[in-house]
Amino acid sequence: MSAATAVAAVMVLAVTLYACTGLADHGAGIWDLTAGGSERGRRPRSLIDNAITPVWEANHVWLIYLLVLCWTAFGDAFAAIMSTLFVPLALGLLGIVLRAAGFAMSKDATRARVRHVAGWVFGVGSFLTPFWLGTALGAVVTGRVPAGNAAGNEVTSWLNPAALLIGLLTVAVGAYVSAVYLLAEARRQAMPDLLGYFRPRALVAGGAGVLAGVAALIALRVDNPQMADRLLSRGWPLLVLSVLALAGSFLLATGIRVWLMRLVAAAGIAALVWAWAVAQYPYLLPFTLTVSEGAASAVTLRWLLIWFVAALVLVIPALILLFRLDQRGELGEESAESLGDVVPDPQGVGHRGQ
Repeated sequence: MSAATAVAAVMVLAVTLYACTGLADHGAGIWDLTAGGSERGRRPRSLIDNAITPVWEANHVWLIYLLVLCWTAFGDAFAAIMSTLFVPLALGLLGIVLRAAGFAMSKDATRARVRHVAGWVFGVGSFLTPFWLGTALGAVVTGRVPAGNAAGNEVTSWLNPAALLIGLLTVAVGAYVSAVYLLAEARRQAMPDLLGYFRPRALVAGGAGVLAGVAALIALRVDNPQMADRLLSRGWPLLVLSVLALAGSFLLATGIRVWLMRLVAAAGIAALVWAWAVAQYPYLLPFTLTVSEGAASAVTLRWLLIWFVAALVLVIPALILLFRLDQRGELGEESAESLGDVVPDPQGVGHRGQ
């Protein structure tokens, strides 16, 4: 394996970890947004807050790591993607800002109306972020991002059925995994009523993901037959594994092995990401720029790999410790029965008030 291929594999690993930690990002805000009014949505919102607060920032490590790797190791591809897809990427960035602002504001707000607005901002941002990031990925997969500065069309590169359906697929998969993780969290926190609450939502999100995936594959077949053929011929074992693992994680929701449920769900997401990577390899930008053609100098790649090993030593133990402390309830998380006192507004509007 060449150094360029090794760095590309590290980038795929970063994408995989970012997708698998959907508990902190993709999906949870959607369930917050659709939880209903003040009293009806109080307990699911309590569970969401308790689940994502301790690990909220940690998940962003992988996105930042991915961006740094891409612009350092594959500058030509990074420039082509950023200059052609600045519209969906800017909207994805807007979603990240809205999601973070809404989540942070909801934690500090003391008035019910402010928390209500913060919850909406968090939920909308949680939808926009995976949708636009998935749409940008779809634009790359369809081959509408050629090598070169702004060489692709700034509108039609992403405004097409295949790219938009991949965006919807990303939202649905994130919502499904988030619901499964919340099922595990409900079991861990002994909240049996929420098992029945999140189980049908996971089923709906999973069904939506299957429909979006099939539709995206059909659209890709029409748009870029070569890429669709590579996905089916090379990636079919991983696609099958992904569907089986994601379905298995839902079935495990009826059992008691919480860690196994999460592990199987994460494996399903990982298999889906790897199916895309296997289909696209050796191209960074199908079919105009390969990994070897777009790679930085050998010394840069060598230092990036050394940096990756150092990151493994420094970051992974810290993250393991974080998740272990979180699962032991040693991070000062709020009680599932209380989100703190909220001052009702005169009009009686409340989001998380009691």
